[in-house]
This record gives sequence, C-alpha cells and structure tokens, in this order.
Amino acid sequence: MFNLGWSVFTLFFFVSVNAQQIDWDKINSNTILSVVASQNPDLANSFSNVVQIGSNNHAELSINSRTDISVRQLGDYNALFYVNSFTDKETKATISAQGNNNIIDVTGSNSISDGMQIHVKGDNKTIFVRNY
Repeated sequence: MFNLGWSVFTLFFFVSVNAQQIDWDKINSNTILSVVASQNPDLANSFSNVVQIGSNNHAELSINSRTDISVRQLGDYNALFYVNSFTDKETKATISAQGNNNIIDVTGSNSISDGMQIHVKGDNKTIFVRNY
C-alpha cells in the first residue's frame, strides 16, 4: 500500500512540473532563439542583429538583456567591442562599419547614448566611446 501511494504521488508530481516542456527534436539553429525567449521573458524584449560581410570581421558584444543593437560590418578586418552588461537600463544602438581595418570600441551606456548611431566609412579608422 505504501509503494502504491508513493507511486501515485510521484506520478502527479512529475505531471505537474513545467520545467521540461520542450520538444527536443524540434530545436535547431532556426528555432533556438524563440525557445530561449519563451523560457526567459526578459530576453523576449531585446533584439540583436549582427551582419558581417567580408573576411576576418570580429564583433564582441557583452550586453544586458534589455539591449537592442544592430551591427553591420562590410569589408575586411573590422572589429567591434560593445560592452554594456554592467547596467539594467534599456539601450538601443546602431553601429555600421564600411571599409577595411576599422575598430569601434563602445563601453557603457547612459541616457545620452540611448539611440546612438555610429556609421564609419573608410579604412583604418578607430572610434572609442566611453559612457559613464
């Protein structure tokens, strides 16, 4: 009798658990973002888009869950370093580099930099932005 009661309790417990309601056979590179966004409601509010056309381009983004960023790198050997992971504030930014060997380094975010757009055209340009 004790084993039957324990079995029924265990069955109802595992039926009511909602943590693993993912069909693992349907997860692929096209659906993973929607699966992660549904599991983490904070991620559903942000959007990141990175487009790189060329050789040896590098984009390193350390962002919080409320950052909307659009990055476009056209050319070769372009580098972007964007860090705003130390704040909870919502931030929107658009960054584009067109040319070769451009470096863009953005650290921090504040009310002045919200909605900031950086467009670099040319070769061998370096941009440093510090927001404190």
